[in-house]
Amino acid sequence: MLDVTELVLEDHHTLRLRFAGLDDAEDMDDAVRKGALTVLWKDLATLLEVHAQCEEEVFYPQLLKKQTADGEDEAEDAIDDHNKIREAVRKANRHEVDSDGWWAAVGEARTENSKHIAEEEREALPDFRHASTLEQRQQLAVAWTKWRSEHQLPRGIDDEDKDAAKYIEANS
Repeated sequence: MLDVTELVLEDHHTLRLRFAGLDDAEDMDDAVRKGALTVLWKDLATLLEVHAQCEEEVFYPQLLKKQTADGEDEAEDAIDDHNKIREAVRKANRHEVDSDGWWAAVGEARTENSKHIAEEEREALPDFRHASTLEQRQQLAVAWTKWRSEHQLPRGIDDEDKDAAKYIEANS
């Protein structure tokens, strides 16, 4: 069974990979770079917000209830960090993708996110692991997963069975 701290860490890893993906896309041919950056940024910006909201609604209330020595400071820092990330995302969205202003704002989002997740991994997550039982962390993992599934509904997904032969023919 998963532990909520593992799910938070999984998101952190994914966020790091998504920022690296922007770096990789920067080296693409001019004809496809802007389109790729647009898609990658939209996905990353959404993930940043979903992650922040989930932490604010699922993880940090439980950290505060544990009344750890630094829980209030950690929650306050997290909210402040999330707000800085949100502001950088809004700033990036006011610029044309791949422009100097856009890259500067994306860089701000990355810096703020990197600072936030490093601090969280160093302080809030270990504090929560020490202040809670594995069973509590597992129960919170269920709440985290439920929140995520309720806030990231699939769109345009065809869940009908497919004929393998027709699929292979159409995609070969």
